[in-house]
Amino acid sequence: MEVINAELRQWCHELPKVELHAHLNGSIRDSTLLELVKNHGDNGVLISKDVEQMILEKGTSLRKCFELFAVYHVLATDHETVKRITKEAVEDFAADNCIYLELRTTPKKNEAKGMTKRSYMDAVIDGLKEVNTVDVDLYGCELTNKKNGDRRRKKIFVRLLLSINRSEATSSAIGTVNLAMEMKDMGVVGIDLSGDPTVGQWDTILPALEHARKLGLPVTLHCGEVRNSKEIQAMLDFNPQRLGHVCLLAEEDWERLKSLMIPVEICLTSNIMTQTIPLIEYHHFADLYKSKHPLSLCTDDTGLFSTTLSNEYYKAAVSFGLGKEEMFKLAQEAVNFVFANEDVKKHLAQNYEEAKARIL
Repeated sequence: MEVINAELRQWCHELPKVELHAHLNGSIRDSTLLELVKNHGDNGVLISKDVEQMILEKGTSLRKCFELFAVYHVLATDHETVKRITKEAVEDFAADNCIYLELRTTPKKNEAKGMTKRSYMDAVIDGLKEVNTVDVDLYGCELTNKKNGDRRRKKIFVRLLLSINRSEATSSAIGTVNLAMEMKDMGVVGIDLSGDPTVGQWDTILPALEHARKLGLPVTLHCGEVRNSKEIQAMLDFNPQRLGHVCLLAEEDWERLKSLMIPVEICLTSNIMTQTIPLIEYHHFADLYKSKHPLSLCTDDTGLFSTTLSNEYYKAAVSFGLGKEEMFKLAQEAVNFVFANEDVKKHLAQNYEEAKARIL
């Protein structure tokens, strides 16, 4: 039985943190999910008892995760719901002492609700404007959320990544890239490739990713969630700004990743709960960290995996024997991999300098 180190847990909470791999829909609170299902009504598509069972089984396999993701996508297809889950997700990350958040989401269309990809993203931004527990910096200015004029409140920088779903057609994927460029001055800083790793073809999506690169948009890719050496090699050939997961790489691909020094978004709890990695002691974090490879700890899906960024740092500390100075440096170095501009990086760096005297 694991002995909980309460002092270390509290320290991990107090540590300023940078989150680079968080899916909006996967960050829905369980309580909100159940409420949304109840309001949706048992209609043959979503049945409350079935969803309750899904919540109990969540994170037990990669397939179970995508089954629950399908529920998220059914529910988050009206503007008010998108606003709500965005507001709650940002407030939850801020409460966990996250000072910078890159929130990724796939823009959705729902003709029945009058939703376009653009109006979906507008609803995300509207949700950010409704955050009232912390000051939010979205696109170089603080959103006007203050109700009491308190200038001493915590501040979180939020930037948005538009996700291309692997099952999308080329034209749809290119449309997502164009939307990201259209909203570049509204907090959108890059493109993500995600979705069920067992569907879709790399060659279908590649034109959109090349289009993003030509437009100057940074790209991060979900990589190596399943064994697919041909695709993994193609992703390494593309050489994106970041990669997520990189769990199931062949030895030659592993060595090439290290030589390219592509920063990796590490999601410990996610990888263990989905059984992509069998045991924490086998996780590739240890090898990457020992090799001084650029990496950052991330949650993937706080709701789906019932985790927080503080928990990910705690898990790394106790599983791999990292001390507080090592943990602090790990968090601090994640600033180097954010897609936001240099001004934001300077603000974050200053935050860590101030925190160093306080918690080390």
